Amino acid sequence: MKKLFNRCFWLHAAGIIFVGLGFIGMALPVMPTTIFFILALACFSRSSPKFEHWLLTHPKFGPSLVAWREYQVVPPKGKWGAGIGMLIGYIILCFSTAPWYVLVLVAVIEIVVLAYVLTRPSHPPASAN
Repeated sequence: MKKLFNRCFWLHAAGIIFVGLGFIGMALPVMPTTIFFILALACFSRSSPKFEHWLLTHPKFGPSLVAWREYQVVPPKGKWGAGIGMLIGYIILCFSTAPWYVLVLVAVIEIVVLAYVLTRPSHPPASAN
């Protein structure tokens, strides 16, 4: 019982932290927003039905989260935002004193992430409408 409580507590705490990071991401142009709400939704779906419902019915984030949960949809605006954000971050990293292997590792990770994002559907299937 204690193990279950600890798991729920940490998932709940992580969900709250991810929501906070999502709201911070709304104010900072280079910080992502949606991924933090997706992570919060994953945490809350296992720890707090009340907060899960709040996220899914939120007027601003709810529709995107429902589309992600049901169809793994990443809208075109999100794809562009992810690509541009990663590019800006990588350019900034290139002007830093990071060693060459860090630049290569970050480039490979960003390419893999971008490939994943670009292969997600941009809209829910027509049968879902």
